[in-house]
Amino acid sequence: MMRLAPITIFVYNRPKHIKQTLKTLKKNKLAKESELFIFSDGPKDQNDRKKVAEVRKYIKTIDGFKKITITERQKNLGLANSIIVGVTEIVNKYGKIIVLEDDLLASPYFLKFMNDSLRFYENEKKISCIHGYIYPIKNKLPETFFLKDPGCLGWATWKRGWKLFEHDGKKLLIELKRRNLTSEFDYNNFYPFTDMLENQINGLVDSWAIRWYASLFLKNKLTLYPGKSLIFHNGNDGSGEHGGIPNEDEVILSNKPITIKDIRIEESPGVMKEYIEYFRSIRPSFVLKARRKVKSSLYKLLNHYK
Repeated sequence: MMRLAPITIFVYNRPKHIKQTLKTLKKNKLAKESELFIFSDGPKDQNDRKKVAEVRKYIKTIDGFKKITITERQKNLGLANSIIVGVTEIVNKYGKIIVLEDDLLASPYFLKFMNDSLRFYENEKKISCIHGYIYPIKNKLPETFFLKDPGCLGWATWKRGWKLFEHDGKKLLIELKRRNLTSEFDYNNFYPFTDMLENQINGLVDSWAIRWYASLFLKNKLTLYPGKSLIFHNGNDGSGEHGGIPNEDEVILSNKPITIKDIRIEESPGVMKEYIEYFRSIRPSFVLKARRKVKSSLYKLLNHYK
């Protein structure tokens, strides 16, 4: 019998969210056969201490998995470092990993898709990641397909894939510009991923995901996706480190298993067109949301100095 990939969940100060995440994850048949690792980051300040303690109290009551290991950080590593350190530790020990954060709701077939895919493509070096989330695209997509974008909402990888992760965002940005790849990296300039990378470099966002994307993109590696989403992101409520994108609550979770089978190992041009069209459609609302966020930050800063 295949050894299942360990599940790793990163939590911080949202007890309501992690309860919902675990509730859906436990509905997966493979949950009882899987090892679960939970990394709880330390509080940033006194304001977060109570919520962090509440989360830690709850995760000690979790059951429904083969084995549960909890790591409680004494100091706050921050979102990016918490994930980077935790993923590195687990994937180096077990050779593969399934990763979730505390604001993701899983389809009952999420773990099956992840484990089946990890086994099916284990020796295919062109493929470095498996992703479970799909944007709310209206048209029907293939059962499975490949993109260069590894995503960050419910994903899995192997040790060989995670080895490609480059910590230095500046080095990644220089290479993207040197090879004139920023337009392609940004889905034909319809989603500001390059801006996100620059913001990470300048300390404006604490993102591991943008560096993960750039790392695999520059190596021309592929990520396997399901044709229907196996993850719903319920963290787009202002409670997390980062918000989501407009219309993301329109995602409907798959109510049946995804079949893994041989397909052409190349980025799907048809799905790329669908993604670009989707980003084109949300661009006005995305820009408006970004402007509102900037105005809100400036308002808070002004009040602080007053």
